[in-house]
Amino acid sequence: MAQGQKTAETGKSSLPSHDVYTVEGEDADKSFWTRIGSAWPHADGKGFNLALIAVPFNGRIVLRVRKEAGQ
Repeated sequence: MAQGQKTAETGKSSLPSHDVYTVEGEDADKSFWTRIGSAWPHADGKGFNLALIAVPFNGRIVLRVRKEAGQ
């Protein structure tokens, strides 16, 4: 998966703002989270572009704000 996307305005690479996960299991203590991609916000703030490396069987996709390295 690419580390960044080129923005339309600057042509520079930017890191994704969110990570994309699939979550299996209903019990919060026993849920299994698997990272399946990244998300970048649209310039107008009204949506996201997703880059997925897998698609969940259960159809459940979760977006979480990306953590900085070392957090």
